[in-house]
Amino acid sequence: MKLNSTQAKNSFKYGWLMSRIWPYIKPYWFRILLTFMVAIPLGLLDGVTAFALKPFMDYVVGKQDWVFHIFSHEYTLTWQLFAFLIPFLVVAFAAVQGLLRYLNEYLSAWTSQHITNDVKIDLFHKLIYMHPQFFDENSSGVIIQRYMNDPQTASAGIIDQIKTITTSLFGALGLIAVMLYSSWRLAIVGVLVLNVAFLPVALIRKRIKSASNKNMVIGGNITTNINETYSGNKVMAAYGLQERQEKDFVTQVWNSFDVNMSLTKRAGWMSPIMYLIASVGIALVLAYGTHLINSGIMTAGSFASFVTSLLLLYKPVKTLGNTLTNIQNIFVAMGRVFELFDVKPEITDAPDAIEMKSLDRDIKFENVEFEYVKDVPVIKNLNLTVNKNETLAIVGNSGGGKSTLVNLLPRFYDIKSGSIKFDDVDIRKFTLDSLRRNISMVFQDNFLYSGTIKENILMGNANATEEDLNNAIEYAHLQDVIAELPDGLETMLGERGLTLSGGQRQRVAIARAMIRKAPIVILDEATSALDNESEALVQKAIDNLMQNRTVFIIAHRLSTIKNADRIAVINEGELVELGTHDELMAIEKGSYKALYEMQFRSQEEAVK
Repeated sequence: MKLNSTQAKNSFKYGWLMSRIWPYIKPYWFRILLTFMVAIPLGLLDGVTAFALKPFMDYVVGKQDWVFHIFSHEYTLTWQLFAFLIPFLVVAFAAVQGLLRYLNEYLSAWTSQHITNDVKIDLFHKLIYMHPQFFDENSSGVIIQRYMNDPQTASAGIIDQIKTITTSLFGALGLIAVMLYSSWRLAIVGVLVLNVAFLPVALIRKRIKSASNKNMVIGGNITTNINETYSGNKVMAAYGLQERQEKDFVTQVWNSFDVNMSLTKRAGWMSPIMYLIASVGIALVLAYGTHLINSGIMTAGSFASFVTSLLLLYKPVKTLGNTLTNIQNIFVAMGRVFELFDVKPEITDAPDAIEMKSLDRDIKFENVEFEYVKDVPVIKNLNLTVNKNETLAIVGNSGGGKSTLVNLLPRFYDIKSGSIKFDDVDIRKFTLDSLRRNISMVFQDNFLYSGTIKENILMGNANATEEDLNNAIEYAHLQDVIAELPDGLETMLGERGLTLSGGQRQRVAIARAMIRKAPIVILDEATSALDNESEALVQKAIDNLMQNRTVFIIAHRLSTIKNADRIAVINEGELVELGTHDELMAIEKGSYKALYEMQFRSQEEAVK
């Protein structure tokens, strides 16, 4: 699946999205409920100041006592007492509101981060079990965007925005209640104006989603560029590619700018329209309110309370409008996340899969065909039997299918037709874990992790004993390397193990393969990138690794595979020759002989 082409079609299906996010929300439902319960009084308290203006204006400013009756008893509150109580109550309510706001923010942050972490962990679990073709089809930037940024936007955002909606909604309701209490006639005018002000938000909803998705894709491309600049810095410097990288980056940044500006142009005009509608509403309220006061229907305090509520109402209404816009981005991210969850790994265990114990007899390729792209074969009707403890070298023209063939053994890819059998059992009948436990691989550019040398070696077999570790180090000729390091086996290698030389990294990889004690070994150009001195040491380590194992060697330097039990020549995905070095050299106009003689002549010319 190519992620870059996914347009998150399900981001428009709110019911589908909420059903998918619910399993992540459910464990924290009480905290979420508590968050929303705190948000309700937090919003309602917005109306306290406005509500306090009515008694303040009517009684304090007007110097009138408040006379009221309870159960036929008459009570009086003097305007002097009002003058003391109202400011005190306003401050008290503000303090309560501040405390509730802190509690609301803490609960929201705690819950949203937990949900985000749960989603990220599940996504990472899915990522590490994706088949290699997934990584072939998608750039690192796109993957990082999907696996790191989108979950943050989706999971954390949905809680934050719903919290904001709750606070703003009840804030608006509280202020509307004050407005109704002050004058139901004026309140009708104000509410009608608000409904009109919300129309632009509904009109622009889908356009916002489309722009948001485009921006997320561009963000992935930018991340890819940065990753490539970091990883390929030497190539960039050697070939003067700085200008090219910068040009691509600048283009991507401005593409992001264009998308954001398109979104701004679409959404930005909402504010002036809402301001205009609000201004018209306030003008109508002022005119009608003046009429009501002059008619004796409404007091000056009620009018002051109403106007204050109306002005304060603009903030939660605007917040609600912005929140609805933000939710479009959240739903886009959420759709992208759950579409990723729905990607089905092409290579999985069969329902009745069995454990592979060892290799007792042979490995058979029977009529094997494989293709990366439909109808473009890479391996064509290949038949080959490799006996236990036999060393098979695989040579041929570049791009002819050599590496592809050995990558089929651990099921990095599945064949199109035919079968690959270990001891007459199709490898698709084995569990992937047990199949790969029985195979050790050493590549041209082996990846080392940023832990210690010891940790990197033990990745081959976490259950290895101290004796196993020491033997692997000895057979891989690592003793001298470890002895020179400041912390020996506990020396941190740094990112990708770049603190070691190429030959040293290869020997660490060989030790990792050796400690695995797998019956099958694959060596894919394991010495091609090394100098002569490093190659000699690595070759000794490889010789130790190959003992009493079934070995597949892909080697560019044909001199290194002369002693292989057999040599298979693969050209254009077909097995064209098979035999020992001497047997193949005896074939007139043979492919192997031509390759060997061409390489031998090249070496002679290089010496001259």
